[in-house]
Amino acid sequence: MSPSLRVDGTESTLRGHLVAANRILVAQGVLDAYGHVSARTAAGSAAFLLSRSLAPASVTAADLMVHDLDGEAPGSHRLYLERFIHSEIYRRRPDVMAVVHSHSPSVVPFGVVAVPLRPVMHVAGFLAEHPVLVFEISDYAGDGSDLLITSPSLGVALAETLGEGTVALMRGHGSVAVGASLPEAVYRAVYTEVNARLQAQALALGAPRYLTGQEGIAATNSIRSQIDRAWDVWRETAQPE
Repeated sequence: MSPSLRVDGTESTLRGHLVAANRILVAQGVLDAYGHVSARTAAGSAAFLLSRSLAPASVTAADLMVHDLDGEAPGSHRLYLERFIHSEIYRRRPDVMAVVHSHSPSVVPFGVVAVPLRPVMHVAGFLAEHPVLVFEISDYAGDGSDLLITSPSLGVALAETLGEGTVALMRGHGSVAVGASLPEAVYRAVYTEVNARLQAQALALGAPRYLTGQEGIAATNSIRSQIDRAWDVWRETAQPE
């Protein structure tokens, strides 16, 4: 396994990788001025690294703060309003080592229509492993919310919608992608956006033939050992600090 895919190691190494993840996701059109990416500090840890409230392209290693599973971090820095997305997913899913929350534009439409997001290409086979469900915030916050996950209870509800899946959509808001490593979560966030764009194009042409569940699993197993190829070239292109 590539060193970039290890889930453990020194905190300084993880901080460098998390800065890179922010830069990569901006360069790939997944994050813009908003959205965020986090990483669990170590396998089995009840803590995770997430930036203070900043635009992703502005994040440096010094901005990354250790948060607990209540979504709290020491100090007086302003924290992301939606840090509970991360804390409650980590609490529910010990297998998850990284979380990406984004508003990537091709994905958002699939959260507001009846057409489910499904894989049309092998590199998005992870979307076939579990149904991609839509989190309906009005079921928990009523019809007058700002659609943001700003409390532990809403974070719990979103984590339950994600379940054992890899991606969940958020109606009128965006999506969340998770992985067993930081590069895997970044990969999934990027290819969720790419697949959504291609699925919309396919739907405009006719009825797509989607990957089956077994094809999705086979494709994911084949590609998992090669995620470092994407991570390395994305990192070089994004030129993080």
